[in-house]
Amino acid sequence: MKVLDDILSFFALETLDTRLFPPSDLVKRESIKKKVNPKSRWGTLEFKIYLLVFAVFVPLLYKTAMDASNETNPNYPRYERLLSPGWMFGRKVDNSDSQYRFFRDNFPLLVGLIVIHVTLRRVVSPLLGLTKRTQFDFGFGLVFLFGAHGFNVFKVFIHLGINYAIGKYIKSHKVAYYATWIYGISSLFLNDRYRSFKFGVNFVDYGFKGIIERWDVFYNFTLLRMLSFNLDYLERKQALYDSKKEIKEDKLVGLDDRQRLSAPFDIGEYSLFNYVAYLTYTPLFIAGPILTFNDYLYQSNYETLASVKNHKRTFVYGVRFLFCVLVMEFLLHFIYVVAVSKAKAWTGDTPFQISMIGLFNLNIIWLKLLIPWRMFRLWALIDGIDPPENMIRCMDNNYSALAFWRAWHRSFNRFIVRYIYVPMGGGGQNRILNSLLVFSFVAIWHDIELKLLLWGWLVVLFLLPEITATLYFQKYSGKWWFRYLCSVGAVLNIWMMMIANLFGFCLGKDGTTLLLREIFETFDGIKFFVVSSAVLFAATQVMFEMRNSERRKGIDVRC
Repeated sequence: MKVLDDILSFFALETLDTRLFPPSDLVKRESIKKKVNPKSRWGTLEFKIYLLVFAVFVPLLYKTAMDASNETNPNYPRYERLLSPGWMFGRKVDNSDSQYRFFRDNFPLLVGLIVIHVTLRRVVSPLLGLTKRTQFDFGFGLVFLFGAHGFNVFKVFIHLGINYAIGKYIKSHKVAYYATWIYGISSLFLNDRYRSFKFGVNFVDYGFKGIIERWDVFYNFTLLRMLSFNLDYLERKQALYDSKKEIKEDKLVGLDDRQRLSAPFDIGEYSLFNYVAYLTYTPLFIAGPILTFNDYLYQSNYETLASVKNHKRTFVYGVRFLFCVLVMEFLLHFIYVVAVSKAKAWTGDTPFQISMIGLFNLNIIWLKLLIPWRMFRLWALIDGIDPPENMIRCMDNNYSALAFWRAWHRSFNRFIVRYIYVPMGGGGQNRILNSLLVFSFVAIWHDIELKLLLWGWLVVLFLLPEITATLYFQKYSGKWWFRYLCSVGAVLNIWMMMIANLFGFCLGKDGTTLLLREIFETFDGIKFFVVSSAVLFAATQVMFEMRNSERRKGIDVRC
């Protein structure tokens, strides 16, 4: 049993991030425990049947995905050209996704950069007598930025300068607030149109362009930090104006995660120096996770968090990261669904096979984002900064569209909630409109593409049934059948989420249309839909109980 306990502990939420610990407030912790039946269902006959379903169908999912994408499939010649020589068991590897290929091919370079960065901080800071972490971050960040983008840094600094000027020099709080958002969103469109803009100076226009010439690809994450700095500064400035007095720095000790978001800094801390240090903080520059300016400044100059001092936690987190890398390598060597979707090579496949092409594509998308994010967060942890964990649930461990977005890119979700959703009124009377605007921003932020904007609106459309059903049926939560009714709704949710994401990120319009036609216009498709829905029903019951197990420990992450 100890081995099983160690395995469960290794994959537990608490292993990822101390922000996912039970609340320190005992009253709040006990209120979470009261929401759930204290008796576990894992040992009941019902759940033994569910686990048996898992034991039969999970291997079948892998086999079907392999049948739909490997050498034995008649469509293999159509996508074989997209495969590359691999290193695992003599297999080829599906390295056709350009985004993950960039990370995978540059993995040794990133490891080297981590070693150099962490070593230099420990050597240079004492030698130069640097008293604040931001001093090293400022210098190293500028050097890294030039190495990454070369003379394209001038284009980045134009945006940084305009954003800083908006926040600092527009006197009206309201005008500065709206100008920050208008310019921030407009800059995405400007980059899409004018990213190759020439300055008319030869050594700038045609000189060194850095390791990453496409500077605009990573600008999206820089934009979030730009917005965070301005909005945190404007909030602090307004708070000081309202209170008419400064708050002493002795209150900047022992702040928790939420308190750090609005930490009472001296207004002078919102300086150009700290702004540049924050924006160019190397471990989080390329892809995050997103750490707000206030949180970064607090951890850099005021207090090293206990989670960072616990080196065992960081080591376990690193082992878990390596485990995810190996899982990804296994999938890319044995299941070539990315290449299949790029070649649209699913002619003659069964509805089950097409759905598995889509499902494993979504899992690979999840992993290709999770792995870089965890590597960069691991880098920050080793360096002494603790950003939020971005992925706290496996992609397949989701049944609610609302909860899904709280667990997927969690630091971005926290950013959206803090800076957009709550200021707009949150879940009040305009909840749907607020959600529509939020997902419109999310879609535009990802890419200036109509398909993704439609995806964002489709997600909001699929939120409506869940929101409506939750409001209506909540009064029956004490009934014995409520848990099963929730599973029926969860199954419908999963289908809708899969369709939305398959359309937006995997199969596109053609593949998704074909899948729906195969499912609902053929006998085999209908049979597949019924069996799949029954399996999903069992899966959702297991998901419910997993979350109940967390609540029995006082943990409720609402996803």
